Amino acid sequence: MDIDWAGIFSWQSLANLIDILIVWLLIFQLLRMVRKSKTMNILNGVLIILFIKILSSLFHLETIDWIMDSIIRWSVVGVLIIFQPEIRRGLGHIGRQFFGGNKQTTYHDPGEQMIGEIIEACKYMGKRRIGALISIEKNQSLTEFANTGIAMDSEISSQLLINIFIPNTPLHDGAVIIQDLRIASAASYLPLSENPNIPKELGTRHRAAVGLSEVTDALTIIVSEETGNISVTERGEITRDLSESELYQILKDNFKSQDSSPDNIFTSLFQTKTGGEDDDE
Repeated sequence: MDIDWAGIFSWQSLANLIDILIVWLLIFQLLRMVRKSKTMNILNGVLIILFIKILSSLFHLETIDWIMDSIIRWSVVGVLIIFQPEIRRGLGHIGRQFFGGNKQTTYHDPGEQMIGEIIEACKYMGKRRIGALISIEKNQSLTEFANTGIAMDSEISSQLLINIFIPNTPLHDGAVIIQDLRIASAASYLPLSENPNIPKELGTRHRAAVGLSEVTDALTIIVSEETGNISVTERGEITRDLSESELYQILKDNFKSQDSSPDNIFTSLFQTKTGGEDDDE
């Protein structure tokens, strides 16, 4: 059997491949946007409606089929109304990818954004001696400890972290737990370490941070209320009195992606074109 190589490598075949890749990319980005959000529940509802429509067509259930047709017919308007915030966010994200967008704070990946916001918050709280306890999930789940606090599911921002730990506010006592690059909970309780080698001058926050690091692989940041110093616990060990650059390096080694993408597509093309010249210099 002869293979039509000319047909396989024709322009039409290439166009079809590009078409499939673009559709796959759009679906992938859509799923990333709605993952672990309320929007996912709405999409599940849409899938159920489509499933019922298929069943009603197969088994000739005329009344149900008519109802499903009516729902689907008006679904375009419904989607625009229900997903209006997500559509705006998505269009804004596309615009930033192509043209850069707001340059006030530029992050190349979500891990870098989390690091920047945490460091900004710790720097502010350290100067004002506001005690803080921030635990970041790695491979082992922290859901058990997040469930002991107040559920939040919020984007990470330095302003929110600072407001959580302001003294005499409802959420300041306890730990903030970060899962999947989001603030999962606040005012969560962590297990206290019984390690006798912990210095006596360290208080409950430090013992709780060490305690969590003894039972999970989480990394916990502590801002001392007495001194304003910043410490980190990991694998049962505590590293004290960290500078801003040292804290950044620890967080970068644990959470920042190795490959940082440029600000936008045009920047990427420019850097690809001129990268060799910069290296020679």
